[in-house]
Amino acid sequence: MRKDVRILLVGEPKVGKTSLIMSLVSEEFPQVVPYRAEEITIPADVTPERVPTHIVDYSEAEQTDEQLFQEIAKANVICIVYSVNNKKSIEKVTSHWIPLITENTDKDSRVPLILVGNKSDLVEHSSMETILPIMNQYSEIETCVECSAKNLKNISELFYYAQKAVLHPTGPLYCPEKKDMKPLCVKALTRIFKVSDLDNDGILNDNELNFFQRTCFNTPLESQALEDVKNVVRRNLSDGVSDNGLTLKGFLFLHTLFIQRGRHETTWTVLRRFGYDDDLELNQDYLFPPLKIPPDCTTELNHNAYLFLQSVFDKHDKDRDCALSPEELKDLFDVFPYMPWGPDVNNTVCTNDQGWITYQGYLSQWTLTTYLDVQRCLEYLGYLGYSIIAEQESQAAGITVTRDKKIDLQKKQTQRSVFRCNVFGDVGSGKSGFLQAFLGTNLMRQNMIREEHRSYYAISTTYVYGQEKYLLLHEVFPDFDYLSDADLACDIVCLVYDVSNPYSFEYCAKVFKQYFMDSKIPCMMIATKSDLPEIKQLYGCSPLEFCRRHKMPPPQSFTCNTAEAPSRDIYTKLTTMAMYPHARLRCMCTCNRCTFCLCQNFLNSELLQTVRAKLYTVVLRRHMSQADLKSSTFWLKASVGATVFVVLGFAMYRVLLKPR
Repeated sequence: MRKDVRILLVGEPKVGKTSLIMSLVSEEFPQVVPYRAEEITIPADVTPERVPTHIVDYSEAEQTDEQLFQEIAKANVICIVYSVNNKKSIEKVTSHWIPLITENTDKDSRVPLILVGNKSDLVEHSSMETILPIMNQYSEIETCVECSAKNLKNISELFYYAQKAVLHPTGPLYCPEKKDMKPLCVKALTRIFKVSDLDNDGILNDNELNFFQRTCFNTPLESQALEDVKNVVRRNLSDGVSDNGLTLKGFLFLHTLFIQRGRHETTWTVLRRFGYDDDLELNQDYLFPPLKIPPDCTTELNHNAYLFLQSVFDKHDKDRDCALSPEELKDLFDVFPYMPWGPDVNNTVCTNDQGWITYQGYLSQWTLTTYLDVQRCLEYLGYLGYSIIAEQESQAAGITVTRDKKIDLQKKQTQRSVFRCNVFGDVGSGKSGFLQAFLGTNLMRQNMIREEHRSYYAISTTYVYGQEKYLLLHEVFPDFDYLSDADLACDIVCLVYDVSNPYSFEYCAKVFKQYFMDSKIPCMMIATKSDLPEIKQLYGCSPLEFCRRHKMPPPQSFTCNTAEAPSRDIYTKLTTMAMYPHARLRCMCTCNRCTFCLCQNFLNSELLQTVRAKLYTVVLRRHMSQADLKSSTFWLKASVGATVFVVLGFAMYRVLLKPR
């Protein structure tokens, strides 16, 4: 909605422009009329639309043409005043004023015009027969009002219509020649209908209509009023109502009727509630609400946003196969001005055997967009109508900004759900295969992917100690001299080398030494193509020895050349290391699930070490002295304490083991 409205009155001398303004302000006809009234501002609280209104007069005697052109350029609406008893002033409307205004306004920003027939008290006939052909000829003319400054007839109405022409213009909505809504208006209302059709059955039932009414006008419809609306549609349109619900044709017919009856403010209220501006484009403030993201923080979808996206998926998964076919996906994005997901998305997230995006893959792609480009995510949620359907202030309410990663490291815990793993490796080392294997795609299926459809990202869920987390893999282009900050910013680094290529490991070693040796980011070495014979790496030391020197886990063998989907164990390990970068987890068999691994990780975890150190300090400070160390009571207490510690440790081990 505009912040204010500027109304300019123009016309021939002596037609009563100044008298109209002074009659409005003083509510009586002025006995003495100056050449020109000063600019008047009407406060918002006394105008019907609650918008401050500026009324500007024009006088040929006091103003130059240049000043007139400047006022025309600043005006939101222009009232061309003529005298109903003066034919010359009517002729001047088309011969002088409309061409003058057209020449001095931007072609792309059409200024609405109001024709004002003043001095209606001096004649008994109406000028409408003469004016109607002019209104039909010029689409920028919103309406015509006959009034009288002397007896105050239609004075308030005149300025109300002028204000309404700015706030609720007819031009963008309706074509008088065709007597139908314009294509942009139909397109906008069609999107609104589809967003409001919560079950996607092509009909707005009573519950959906009531929700729509409450959303737009803050009040529900009574049952009888709802039935009356449907009866109006039934009488005028055979297919406007189906199964006692309003079809798209019926919905569009209702708005056409509103506009034809001069109630286009109703249609504008609906359009603006769903984010449209005066040009029937989605407002930038609606699509991109403010969202502050401090440095070293990431963005994730919160619980409410996931629930909304789940409902959108269910709404369009018509065959209930937990996957979106190309037709279903196209239907889902029909409310977008463009198709947001390209063919590469099918190689970024999990798909079914037919190559269709699964429910899990659908949520993963939304998670990826939120993490990498939150502004785009806000835009997409805006197209889907998140703030309206979820009854939130804006799309920003669906985003969680995580705390600074430094705080996570200090507190040794994190609330984040998405962890980024940057995958480094030389050309041909198997990075792409490693990413695709995370999505369950083996080598045979990977070879069927077209080059232009390949993706440098892969995202899916893993489970760490019973918690569902998203792991985002990003393949970094192997240009050693040009690694950007984005290439280096991650939660864990994955260094990939080909066991069958003797020169492959050298690249990983160089990347680690130059960029990650002194950082706190955990790193893991992956020995890919482990199904092939292993060849000695031509480097100063073996990969295993390199990992030992730099306190890294030993190289993890991996292959995607399997009959079934490749193993996901390595991805669980990566997510665990990303979640607990301070823990330095070490697992001999690397499965991270067996009894030995769980106990090993638990006993070596910093949490346990910290608890043990604090208990030891407390015991020394409070209870221990040289005498205590020699007494049998102390050793009895120590024995009991040790027993309790063992029992608690065993209980915790059982709790950790049970879910597995």
